[in-house]
Amino acid sequence: MKKDKKEVREKFLPCIHGLDNLFHEGIPQGNSILVEGGPGSGKTILCLQIAYEQAKRGKKVLIMSFEEAEHQLREHMEVFNWDVKGLEAKGTLQIKRINALDISRSVEALLSDAKKELLIDIHPVLIPKSFAPDIIIFDSISAISSAFSGEENRFRIYMEQFFRYLESQKTSSLLIREVANPTHTGGNYVEHGEAISFLSDGIIVLYNVILPHGKRGRALEILKMRGDDIKRGIYEAEIKRGKGWVVSGTPLKGSYTLT
Repeated sequence: MKKDKKEVREKFLPCIHGLDNLFHEGIPQGNSILVEGGPGSGKTILCLQIAYEQAKRGKKVLIMSFEEAEHQLREHMEVFNWDVKGLEAKGTLQIKRINALDISRSVEALLSDAKKELLIDIHPVLIPKSFAPDIIIFDSISAISSAFSGEENRFRIYMEQFFRYLESQKTSSLLIREVANPTHTGGNYVEHGEAISFLSDGIIVLYNVILPHGKRGRALEILKMRGDDIKRGIYEAEIKRGKGWVVSGTPLKGSYTLT
């Protein structure tokens, strides 16, 4: 009896100096990745850089912002000399600002129409029908969670359906989440209203690093990545003007504090 052949998913590298070296083959297409860190850790820049590099290589990328306006995101990217407008004109990049409160109201209406059943139509709530993205940047989970304040169950339903939709479309996603303190450094951590780690296929954590004498730096860690082998460790990194994120091949050493 012949066994069914196992589906081999395409993989892609972020195309960021040093970060690519932390993967064995790359991010499996269709994976949903949490990118989390504290204020100023560089989450948005990292995701915008991945979006730019993938769109430049022909993938269709949708940047969905629930906080900043489209022109502000373009300005962030142009600081690094990334040709945003050229990619938009080419049709491989689209930037869309969405009101998180509108999402919350739409989910309420859809749940009412479905007589409170769990299955809702996620597509009209989020994805432009005229654009079929290979990768979605979701900025941020924290903003949309706040829009569901006091309705944690509805937020969970919404996120479950969003992940199911992405899976059905084989769409990859980078979901930005702000955390007050480093989540995975050995301390206790409880998710409040954002219990979605179990749904994600990967987690990339960005750290602000306090070094002796008050000097500050940056670091990055791939905590998990389903479907690919990764190099474990917390690696030194920096954001260079005109280049963006650059990750060294050197794990953090010596005395330091992560925030």
